[in-house]
Amino acid sequence: MKNIYIAILILVVNTVYSQNATTQKADQLFESYQYVDAIKEYQKLTENKKESVYVYEQLGNCYFIIFDNEKALVWYAKAVEGTASAETYYRYAQTLKSFGKYEEANKQMDVFAKLVPSDERAKNHQLNPTYIPRLLNATTFFTVSETNINVKDESDFGAFLTNDKELYFVSTRNTSNKKDRWNDQHYLDIFKTTRKSDGTFEEVNLVKELNTPFHDGPVTISQDGNTIFFARDGLSEGKYEVSKNKTKIGQQGLYKAVKIDGKWEQIEPLPFNSINYSVTCPSLSNDGKTLYFSSNMPGGLGGSDIWKITIEPNGYGKPENLGAKINTSDRENFPFITEDNVLYFASSGRQGYGAYDIFKINLSTSDTAINLGKPVNSEKDDFSFSFNKLQEVGYFSSNRSGLDAIYTALPICKASSIVTVTDKKSGKIIANALVTISDSNGNILSSVKTKADGKVTFDLQCNTEYLLKISAINYEDKSAPLSKIVTGESTISVPLDPFEVIITETEVLLKNVYFDFNKSNITSQGAAELDKLVKVMKDNPNMVIFVKSHTDSKGSAPYNLKLSEQRAQSTVQYIISKGIESERISGKGFGSTEPKIICGADCTEEQHSQNRRSEFAIIKK
Repeated sequence: MKNIYIAILILVVNTVYSQNATTQKADQLFESYQYVDAIKEYQKLTENKKESVYVYEQLGNCYFIIFDNEKALVWYAKAVEGTASAETYYRYAQTLKSFGKYEEANKQMDVFAKLVPSDERAKNHQLNPTYIPRLLNATTFFTVSETNINVKDESDFGAFLTNDKELYFVSTRNTSNKKDRWNDQHYLDIFKTTRKSDGTFEEVNLVKELNTPFHDGPVTISQDGNTIFFARDGLSEGKYEVSKNKTKIGQQGLYKAVKIDGKWEQIEPLPFNSINYSVTCPSLSNDGKTLYFSSNMPGGLGGSDIWKITIEPNGYGKPENLGAKINTSDRENFPFITEDNVLYFASSGRQGYGAYDIFKINLSTSDTAINLGKPVNSEKDDFSFSFNKLQEVGYFSSNRSGLDAIYTALPICKASSIVTVTDKKSGKIIANALVTISDSNGNILSSVKTKADGKVTFDLQCNTEYLLKISAINYEDKSAPLSKIVTGESTISVPLDPFEVIITETEVLLKNVYFDFNKSNITSQGAAELDKLVKVMKDNPNMVIFVKSHTDSKGSAPYNLKLSEQRAQSTVQYIISKGIESERISGKGFGSTEPKIICGADCTEEQHSQNRRSEFAIIKK
């Protein structure tokens, strides 16, 4: 496994050294970050039967640092057979998780928690030791696919997409024979490519003016594309310390450059770089006034922390640690700040699937950090997340396939609508109203009753039209369109008209159900009134109605009787067509035999109108 990205951090794993004459040479190699050579020396000690728990721990640490978890697992397992340090149990648990061995990892975390109960990692474990099921059921934020950038047998990570579709990243794919003694891998260089409309990338090119013979990158670029901040190995600037075995040790520092005629020029180091600690993984805020980065500088909470610094007109402010809301006693790296102030970062100190998981936190609110869950995170190491709002696409890196590779993360659109149902006249909320949501083709998707607060929430697809239908006892039904939601949450208030229908012991009183002159066809006004009867019968499922249809006395008695019978049956059929069982509704025409107003040949038009009526007798309540 060729994990290289930890090399850019130059972070010493916190180990209580037990140096003696036997381990001195190996320890000096370890302390000078020459982990490949240190492994050889520690292994010689095991061959010479001079092994100890300390040697096993150091072999485990070497492999842990260079992300050869398979070998780290072997040596940590040997170390915990004896009296190992608390940190060894923690790293052993992290390594077990990278192979999906969560039950065994929990056992090691139990030991770790007993040894250092005040450690925040121990406290989190004790509060929620079986957190994996919760993570598996968490919201999925992105879909994931591998990019066509990656090269076989090389490490690629740190992708950053500019607004003009140029993608910068770092890789070991250089042609130099020079290798880092950390892990016997090529040094990192900065590359770039262009994103095509289909999401794939054009030919990759070296950004020559930013690269040196040592590690360079990753980068962050301003919104206008004219300023770049990037990490660089101190060895390239002649800034280093010399270890006990005469090895030059350079720390990562941050540098700034500006674009002139399409090239990055005027490269200058930032003033808070140091030969005593690393400053790396830059991320620039949207307004260009705040630079986020990762560092193991003094004042942090763990192996490496996320920090920020203000960019002032004439210089820089003072580095500020982002605190325990983000940082832990372990390692937090690869910060990325979005336009809406959401910080993405990688952490090995929080509960996750593997050693490094990607988290996010909204810095504008009091939110807690959220694990991005699968498929972004995996049992392996997942890190270096970035997101371009203009293109609506993210990128991250993972060694889930054995090497650090760059993956595309496309956001899954999350939309929801909160529907509040109220009384149109009083404005009061209506509880237990049935809210039905349908698609544009009329297919019912869900029916839910409002809660005590008069609200109901629907999860929706983005950019999709829906139709709401709301019904409540003693209110008229109402339909309302639900406009397309691009993303996020919307609210809609639906006021219902109180149901103006009187129900007596003997009948349901409606307004006149009008028919066209000399016809039995129900008019739109008549349909609106009959819909009220339908609602009454649905709200009272045991109710049985008898429809009595009457005419005026203008026509002959036989004609009026026939017309009223047709109207009565037309009314019955309309009610049945709305979903009322046929056995609950019947009707009969009475012609002009039962006038409401007895006026004979002297009836006025108003009196004739009142005699042309429908009555809805209650046979059974």
